[in-house]
Amino acid sequence: MKKVLFVMFFFSGWCGLSYQIVWTRIAFSTFGAITLVLSVVISVFMLGMFVGSWAGGKWADLHVSKKDFSPLIVYGLCELCIALGGLIVPRAFSFGSDFLLSTGSMDGHRYLFFSAVVIAISILPSCICMGATFPLMMAFVKKREASGNFQATSFSYLYQANIVGALCGVILTTTVLVEYVGFSMTLLISASFNLLIAIASFTVVYYLRSSADHSNTPAPRLTDRIVVDAESFPVISELSASGTKLTHSEIILFMSGFVSMAAEVVWTRAFTPVLTTTIYAFGALLAVYCLATGVGVFMYRRHAMNKRGLSTSKLLTYTAAFSFLPIVLNDPRFFSNIFVVLVSLMPFCAALGYLTPKLVDHYSAGSPLRAGRAYAINILGCIIGPLIAGYVMLPYLGVRFSMVLLAIPFMAFSARSMLKEKHLLLGALSYILLVIAVFVSVSHEDGYDGQKQEIRRDYTATVISRGEGMRKELLVNGIGMTGLTPIAKIMAHLPMVFQESRPSTALVICFGMGITYRSLMSWDIDVTAVELVPTVRDAFGYYFGDASELLKNPKGRIVIDDGRRFLLRTDSLYDVITIDPPPPIEAAGSSLLYSKEFYEVVKQHLAPDGVLHVWFPGGEEKILVAVMNSLSQSFPHCRMYSSIAGWGFHFIASLAPLRQFTAQEMVARMPQRAVADLLEWFPGLNAEAIVQGMLSMPVDLPKGSSLNAGMMITDDRPYNEYYLMRRLKDRLAGTGINIH
Repeated sequence: MKKVLFVMFFFSGWCGLSYQIVWTRIAFSTFGAITLVLSVVISVFMLGMFVGSWAGGKWADLHVSKKDFSPLIVYGLCELCIALGGLIVPRAFSFGSDFLLSTGSMDGHRYLFFSAVVIAISILPSCICMGATFPLMMAFVKKREASGNFQATSFSYLYQANIVGALCGVILTTTVLVEYVGFSMTLLISASFNLLIAIASFTVVYYLRSSADHSNTPAPRLTDRIVVDAESFPVISELSASGTKLTHSEIILFMSGFVSMAAEVVWTRAFTPVLTTTIYAFGALLAVYCLATGVGVFMYRRHAMNKRGLSTSKLLTYTAAFSFLPIVLNDPRFFSNIFVVLVSLMPFCAALGYLTPKLVDHYSAGSPLRAGRAYAINILGCIIGPLIAGYVMLPYLGVRFSMVLLAIPFMAFSARSMLKEKHLLLGALSYILLVIAVFVSVSHEDGYDGQKQEIRRDYTATVISRGEGMRKELLVNGIGMTGLTPIAKIMAHLPMVFQESRPSTALVICFGMGITYRSLMSWDIDVTAVELVPTVRDAFGYYFGDASELLKNPKGRIVIDDGRRFLLRTDSLYDVITIDPPPPIEAAGSSLLYSKEFYEVVKQHLAPDGVLHVWFPGGEEKILVAVMNSLSQSFPHCRMYSSIAGWGFHFIASLAPLRQFTAQEMVARMPQRAVADLLEWFPGLNAEAIVQGMLSMPVDLPKGSSLNAGMMITDDRPYNEYYLMRRLKDRLAGTGINIH
């Protein structure tokens, strides 16, 4: 029977993480690809777990003594509700997004509030059911077990199964399922597992009742070699002897939940320069978190099985020391690779993986009510942690001091323990690491290479502007976005000169340094730029001396919003729309600006003879074909040109036939200020030569048997982001091609 419960909770953990990954991505495409959407999804997810574990424990405790009541029936009903919710959530998001279009730009408090409400209404019921599964299953164990053997540690057993399932769910969802079957089918697979778990629950109840009806002996009982009581495990004696100890345990449970989830948010921003922005980097971070936590749970149960264990005070001392490793071991002056990053996180996660189930087991002693309360307290910390990290710590403290601050509670709780002789060495190590982290170590945010730089932080990202003259750069979360390159000027002037009549309106999606926006303003037309990150807009003045003048120009405006959402909430038509998605082409979320569905939205806001420009920075040839296929589904007239820098491609698309002008004709149609802007970074050349250079590099689409027309980027199948299995197959076959 224990194996059945393990399998059920394994797949329950799998489904939970799979839902979280897919729901988050669908929320990005629906409500905007900003950090706040991620924070809301995670917090609502945890809020549901909190309510479910507390309410489920209380309800189960009231009914577990009833003779004809089986908690497993309610558990099965919860799994059915989760399965149903998994399929309903995307539709609820879509319905809610239509309502939100009238709430203003994405940086407005009204939009942020109502989007959080829509997300909560959509996913909260399923998450409440997920949270209720732990106390309900513990109630089933308690009903089957009269003694304290398996019952006393049932939470850690189920928690271990759940963590292992979550690890497998993360790995298989990110590496296999989405790439091969897409988000919708991945949700259907997860919902099918929930349905099977529900059927298994009802089957077990039927089997146990049948066994009891046909026999004078009790139904089969669960057994376990683990024996946990006050005699064999001294910590339980400590916790049971005093109410203050229980309160102390509750505070530690809250703190561990708060720090673990806050640290995950901080780590994501801190190590993006090393992990990069691909979906696999984030998947690796989440997988390591689950793996290390699973190792911690395994060690705890192994110790409990042998009637020994680490005391809470010693665990806190270890955790305090381990919490500084991600700072000290990832100093970019000495180390900068993904292996060191992931390894540095594991001891801390493993320590928390040991601590949390240990405290819940000891606090609850098998009681569903007390387990639900303890787990709810831990999850309450998980709710508040990412919000404080995202809204307060990262914007005001930066990544390094945020990580230091998250370590301080463990230092405080273990301060007395560190003075004991057996913990003195470990305590001294913690304080040494604290001093190094504060006064010696640097992060990727810190100016450690002597370059001039300005750092701006907000709830979305850390923006670094650095360099001087033509060597200026823009970095977002440590990733280089762009430099002062004439390519960005071409993104403005190339689509403008393809117009039959002189354009009067233009839209820039992705502001960046503001090069394209500045070039379009030289045409003396109405220009709108859309940018996700407020501090990217604020850095405009670092790169250009005339930025303040341009910002005051009534013909230009910069909107903080998601590009797709901005288009959905405006009625405006534009003569030119130019899009420069953040690099690299495989970046997580970038497909939202390359997908077929996005181009359909763009088409509705392009004037009948308008011109769309899309920048492709280079990369896998198959992704290039997928972009072209997605674009051509909405725009019948497409062309592609190599950039003048020798890397990357400009796509030009329109609903109307694209007339082939001569370079002389194009230059003649440009205002004098636009010509001057084009020549700004081309000393010694004339405008006709530059335009002729642009037009002389048309590119035919790659052809070949390996490149089929079915390659396409859609919201459901982000071909450019999920590529691991495809590239592995190509590498083995020797057919993978990269182009620049």
